[in-house]
Amino acid sequence: MKRSLSILGVLLCTASVSSSQSLRAGFYRWERGADEEQAESKILGVLDRMVKSHETYLSVPVQDGQALRLLTEATGARDVVEIGTSTGYSGLWLCLALQRTKGRLTTFEIDHQRAARAHEHFREAGVENRVTIVEGDAHEQLVKLKGPIDLAFIDADKGGYVDYLNKLLPLLRPGGLILAHNVDMVPDYVRVVTTNGDLETIFYTAGGGLAVTLKKR
Repeated sequence: MKRSLSILGVLLCTASVSSSQSLRAGFYRWERGADEEQAESKILGVLDRMVKSHETYLSVPVQDGQALRLLTEATGARDVVEIGTSTGYSGLWLCLALQRTKGRLTTFEIDHQRAARAHEHFREAGVENRVTIVEGDAHEQLVKLKGPIDLAFIDADKGGYVDYLNKLLPLLRPGGLILAHNVDMVPDYVRVVTTNGDLETIFYTAGGGLAVTLKKR
């Protein structure tokens, strides 16, 4: 039976999506150095501008971006993989966490124009050295990837979710997470992650529908 990630929902719903000020407030209130504050503000500024300029083609809503950041940072993930870069919006949310964990993002995009726009956004946000964009069909490119990885985010062709899962699981370390977006559109994926005894899955429904799957062993 599907379970809602209620605690995460309560945390995330406290952040308004209507202004850049609310994004900057967020829910990360521990003390940070000036450099970290400046780096975070720079990324958040690009995220704000992307929304206002309608440069978020097929991107996650803000609530899911916040969830990506929270889960990546809370788990201390350093090696992160994203399937479906689009214009880099979700990748920037991941980079907010990776700035703290000192990690890297490898992100796959099949469309050259979207990959080029994502590269511009990563450069503008000052995280281009933290990101590797792999152009091409991720179904083919993933076999070249080496593990272990700490966290993966799937937001691409819905018919390919199960294949992506099967390719990512051997690379994912025990205790790592696989996050999948728009899971109401992929019942086959939901069935797999909720019936595999090696996995534990919960659902965050405040945004576009996010499955959070833990690899137990």
